[in-house]
Amino acid sequence: MDSKVVSGLFQTVPLSASELDFSGEPYSVSVLKVGYCLPQSDGTFRADGTITLIRGPKTILVDTGGPWDRDFLLKTLKERGVEPGDINLVVGTHGHSDHIGNLGLFTEAQIIVGYDISEGDTYRPSMLAHGHVYCVDQHTSVVPSPGHTGQDVSVQVKGTSVGTVLVAGDLFECCSDEDSWRNLSMNTAVQEVSRQEALRTSDVIIPGHGPPFRVIRQ
Repeated sequence: MDSKVVSGLFQTVPLSASELDFSGEPYSVSVLKVGYCLPQSDGTFRADGTITLIRGPKTILVDTGGPWDRDFLLKTLKERGVEPGDINLVVGTHGHSDHIGNLGLFTEAQIIVGYDISEGDTYRPSMLAHGHVYCVDQHTSVVPSPGHTGQDVSVQVKGTSVGTVLVAGDLFECCSDEDSWRNLSMNTAVQEVSRQEALRTSDVIIPGHGPPFRVIRQ
């Protein structure tokens, strides 16, 4: 597969369609659904967000897809032996409907959407809005990555078979997104900073609307 030079320091290389599961200790990462964004001839576009399951000491779901994904999500989780009540934490990388359309399935989980952290109707303070990470544990953290919207977050998982994995939401649309992400960004300058930090610290990135890709540092 062709690599893409993102800057003088980084290249990105798309992984194959079959490379969606990354084992690890203590956490493994699995892409349950690869997101997409498809322009239509009438000026609209069809889109759905990537859905990712992280399993280890805690069971974490990152983005839930759109409400049309409800049956798919329940079926796919069940195939992996996971019921909604087994999910400890649901992270919505941002508030768009194709990323948080099924939050209502996970009433027992802690929920993070953007910079809000809640359990039921109780909202807990955090420093995400001030640029600080929220540590789930020593291996997994929620990282502020604004730009696409004002409160985007990503989920960083260390110690997998491919190194550090970043579930990035729409910080990256896909591996080769230079022509698209800027048009969808609330603040391109801020998002560029977030993207560069992600490339600097991650070995594999799971984008919001495409398959995972590897980061190669020059």
